[in-house]
Order: sequence, then C-alpha cells, then structure tokens
Amino acid sequence: MFEQLQPAPPDAILGLTEAFRKDARPEKINLTVGVYKDASGQTPILRCVKEAEKRLLESESSKSYLGIDGIPEYGRLVRELLWGPQHEIVTSSRAVTLQTPGGTGALRVAGDFLHKLFPSAKIWCSQPTWANHPGVFKAAGLTVETYPYFDPERNSLKFDALIEALQQIPAGDVICLHACCHNPTGVDPTPEQWKQIADVVQERGILPLVDFAYQGFGVGFDEDAAGLRELSRPGMELIVASSFSKNFGLYCERVGALTVVAASAETAQTALSQLKICVRTNYSNPPYHGGGIVATVLQDAELRSTWEQEVATMRDRINGMRKLFADTMAQKTSARDFSFIKNQHGMFSQSGLTPEQVDRLREDYAIYIVRNGRINVAGMTEDNMERLCDAIASVL
Repeated sequence: MFEQLQPAPPDAILGLTEAFRKDARPEKINLTVGVYKDASGQTPILRCVKEAEKRLLESESSKSYLGIDGIPEYGRLVRELLWGPQHEIVTSSRAVTLQTPGGTGALRVAGDFLHKLFPSAKIWCSQPTWANHPGVFKAAGLTVETYPYFDPERNSLKFDALIEALQQIPAGDVICLHACCHNPTGVDPTPEQWKQIADVVQERGILPLVDFAYQGFGVGFDEDAAGLRELSRPGMELIVASSFSKNFGLYCERVGALTVVAASAETAQTALSQLKICVRTNYSNPPYHGGGIVATVLQDAELRSTWEQEVATMRDRINGMRKLFADTMAQKTSARDFSFIKNQHGMFSQSGLTPEQVDRLREDYAIYIVRNGRINVAGMTEDNMERLCDAIASVL
C-alpha cells in the first residue's frame, strides 16, 4: 500500500527550520518559526518555570491519568487570566475549559466540536492568517473562507473592508480572530475597532473563535485581552483557544487550553460533555507536566510576580528589536521605509519582502524567512542586526 504514496510537501514554516538546522554556514540566522530568543540567541527557560518544576518533582506522588479535561484547578486559573477573576463570565460559571496539548490542540478540538455539532457552519479566517489555521480547520472537516485584514501597501489594518466583509457572514458561521499580536502581520485592531467588530459579530449572530497565543507579548496581560473582553458581552457565546508556549516558554511541553463560553452555566456543561467526546476520541486526556507548571505559577503570588516580570522582559526585548531593526534599515537604505514595524505588536511582522527576495536571503546570506515575508522579530539580536540589515538592503 505504501509504495503508492507520493512525498508530501514540507511544512511552510517547520520545513524551513529543518533546512536551517542542516545549513552548515556558521553565520546563519533563523527568523522563521515562532520561538522567542534572548539577546544571546537562545530560547531560555524562565526562572519561575524552573522553580515550579522543582516543586512538582518534590510533591508528585503518582503518574496516573488526568481527567479528560485536565488538571481540575487549571481551567479556573486560565479563565481568570483571560478575563480577570471578577468578570461576569467567570463568576457566572458559563464558561468551561479543557487543558489541551498546546494552542494547536485546542484549535483542533474546537474544529472537531464545530464540525460534529454544526456541520453546515463555515469558519472565516483573516487574510493572511497563521499558516496552520486553514490546515487544522480543514483537517477537522470545516469549510474555510477568508475575510480582508491586512493592507500591504499601507502596512495597516484594512478595517473598513473587514467590517464590510463581517456584515456579509451568515448567522451561525464562525469567525477566527487573533486576540493580539496578529500572526503573521503584527497589526491589531484598536480598542474602538474591537468594539465595532464585536457590534457586528453580535448583530449578525456569528460565533467568535478567538486564538489567544500571545497574551502579555503585546502591551500587557490585561491590555492584550481587550479584544476578547469586548467580545465577551452578557449572553454572547464564544470559543477561546489559548496557549502558554510563548508567555511561559513551554514550547516543547505543549500547554494550551480550550474555553467555551455559553449563554448559561447549564448550557456550558452540556457543551463540555460534547467536548470531552472530541478529546476522548483524539488524545484521550492531556499530559500533566506543562499544565502542572502553569497551575503552580498562577496559584503562587511570588511565582506569579516573577512570571509577569519575565514576560515584561521578553516583551521589552522584542519591542527593542523592532526599533533597532527599523532604525538600522533607515541607515542602510532608502529603498523601503520600515518604520511601521515599530508600531506593531508581538513576535511577527509582515515585512513586505517578496518570495524572490526571501529566496536570495536564504541562498546567498543564510538568512531564513518564511516565503510570504513574515519575519520573527524575536529572532533578531544586537549581534546579528548589522549583517541582517545589510543583506536585506542588498536584495531590495
């Protein structure tokens, strides 16, 4: 049977990472996969994570299975981080949360849940969106459509076109929204724009699926949740896929959560029963270690404070690299103005580099960038900035 198979194309992002590892050139630079790097080019383990792991090692007494929805207190802690402990959604118990293998696992469970129970619903993704969004949703059986989002000419949000498109989405369809630090563009709606988006979503009867992978990496934990909280109006339903890969540095532990908000606590429990079936027939139950780290940190005041400081340090470094890159490019060339990068949020930016320019950077300079021009700003350092900007200036 397997002799009939044809090789599958490499993943657009992870395939480049594999090629980067095989590249023998010592001066190579990787700006592809979404992994935070510190000033020395390493992906650090946070101090709060190391301390939490010590406590887990000392206290654990069993390696038995978790429940289908994960560590019991994990869901409450996730909801309080997303909305704050006093938010109506938290206090009314009309939201339920499952611990999932990363944010990607949360998206896949959401896709399975939607396709199984609402088979006629389509899901609408921004144009552009994270490269894996369409693949995950299509694999779950959903039909994927797109709505306008980014204006490459102005390096800004196509807000009027976005609102016009939302007004045409049928009731009962699903819209995938990035809560903050939009991947791949780094361009987010303003609080006032979020209000208008929420108005249309509510009026049209569209179900929001909010992908929240970067809380704390934009402006701050509460500020980055502004869009989600605007969508979270009394009685409104929504789904949130959140991740702790970036803001806890737990990439290889695969720690995420899927939260479903219903109109009532009773309906939320009904939804949870259906979600558990989707999990049971997929991976049965989540792994413990990463979720245990997150729960340990969020429950301890001292560890929580350390974590918030460490996230602020990562956020400040990324913003510093944005400024340094834009300023350095301004010194190197007048062929393109990169000052817009200073105003974006998170790890990514849509650079405007063409596929041909990206290919030249990889072939001639050992600089790896996704072919659509998305760059991971967190992969830049003070040490590699001059060489990076010289190379980009040469291909413009």
